[in-house]
Amino acid sequence: MKSLFFSLALSVLAWSASAQASPFNILLEPMSVPGLGGLQAYAFGQYNGKWLVIGGRLDGLHRRQPFATFDLAGHNNQLIVIDPVTHQKWSAPLTSLPQPMQEQLSATNMQFFQEGNYLYLTGGYGYSSTAGDHVTYDKLTAVEVPAVIEAIINGTSFGSNFRQITDAQFAVTGGHLSKIYDTYYLVGGQRFEGRYNPMGPNHGPGFVQEYTEQIRKFKINDDGVTLSVTHLPALTDPEQLHRRDYNVAPQILPNGQEGITAFSGVFQKTVDLPYLNCVNIDSSGYAVNNDFSQYYNHYHCAFLPLYSLNANEMHTVFFGGIAQFYDSLGTLVQDNNVPFVRTIARVTRNANGVMAEYKLPVEMPALLGAGAEFIPLEGLPVYENGVLKLDELSGDTLHVGYIYGGIASSASNIFWINTGAESIATSQIFKVFVVVNTPTSTHELNPHSTGTLQLKVFPNPNSGMFSVKFQLPEIKPVWLSISDMNGKIIDREALKNLVAGENRVTRELKRTVAGKACIVTLETEVEQASVKVVIQE
Repeated sequence: MKSLFFSLALSVLAWSASAQASPFNILLEPMSVPGLGGLQAYAFGQYNGKWLVIGGRLDGLHRRQPFATFDLAGHNNQLIVIDPVTHQKWSAPLTSLPQPMQEQLSATNMQFFQEGNYLYLTGGYGYSSTAGDHVTYDKLTAVEVPAVIEAIINGTSFGSNFRQITDAQFAVTGGHLSKIYDTYYLVGGQRFEGRYNPMGPNHGPGFVQEYTEQIRKFKINDDGVTLSVTHLPALTDPEQLHRRDYNVAPQILPNGQEGITAFSGVFQKTVDLPYLNCVNIDSSGYAVNNDFSQYYNHYHCAFLPLYSLNANEMHTVFFGGIAQFYDSLGTLVQDNNVPFVRTIARVTRNANGVMAEYKLPVEMPALLGAGAEFIPLEGLPVYENGVLKLDELSGDTLHVGYIYGGIASSASNIFWINTGAESIATSQIFKVFVVVNTPTSTHELNPHSTGTLQLKVFPNPNSGMFSVKFQLPEIKPVWLSISDMNGKIIDREALKNLVAGENRVTRELKRTVAGKACIVTLETEVEQASVKVVIQE
């Protein structure tokens, strides 16, 4: 498939600055551990400076052919212990565990959360020899992290340090497991049964795909011997919770309470593209934020949450990965093939709850970050939910954690040419430093992020017939204009029959010469958005 690129220019009148003196900056320092292999989409726990890494894939971006994608050879069937300080690595096979545990613990895209010494794992996707097919596992497994780390290092038995229960509510992959106070939240994700096929569920061997479209709430009852779960009423939203393979980050909200935010995610119900809005979740429910759009870092990648109590600002930093948009010399470029990117960006929520996106001056050194994890340094000042206390960081440059693994891609768009050689699961580790007291550094505000129109034109390029899709938080006057590249107006009209929410109109250009471009602009009384459209034969 030919890549479709177009520039997107958006002017938001409510925001006048293009850059902001940063509250901090980020530095990355590469390091390596001898003998450590590459891994992506894994789960981890940690204790006393050592990491316990479970599951994930040994290969890069999944291939599109059903016979080759998510194959058994790419399963991680080892438990891995890493000491990033001494640069040591130990491993042990899963074979001493019962078959149901072996299968889940070699899965990809499990949801996981560490509470004290216990790492809880739910779901995940992989090949099950028991089922004779690829499945999403209906399991919750508790792992006693310190004991397993010690056993792997010493070469002793660890079977008694794993416990597992079966529950259909945990048959989820590509979601996130988080916690607000004493309640666990399994946010989004899907149940996928069978082999992946990009042509759809009725082609080839076929598959079943069901998004949860839920926030599943529960409490874990665990005395170290008996493991059980108390389910609470789930929150269901077929439109806004239809998300997977994304980032869900712990937050401190403007009122000082704990929360979590679901950023972006795929795929929208009406088009195979990422969501741009976010969903904010607290102990009382959830709220969709359509006043903010995230243009960078759409898929699951490493992220770092930091909160400033003095400024009452919540920052979430995202490291590379995959996104529908990227910056090119100050111009926001949209690629509907959703490529690998190098962008490091932050989303900041201010004291009034207003969110905005900023591009940092530093980038990933290559096309890295997708399927990676940020592993925080132990002993730092953090809130109960793991959010870093930014105001309590001492010194100018502080080591706060590591990024390990993920996919390293050789090019931005490889899916349709992917033979398995175009990307790998990397073994790269980066030390992550937060630099404070640097008032001269700037983070570039993405003004598109504060707009509400979320303008898209598709297909692009096109033959003169295209659709214009946009959002309205409420019904208001909207004007659509089409101009040539010199600014001459070709057509302008006031749109009618608009609704609050998603709107879509179709237009055909008869006075435009093929091979040229035009600008499609939407205007309201408070903002304007423009897209460059390429017209082909």
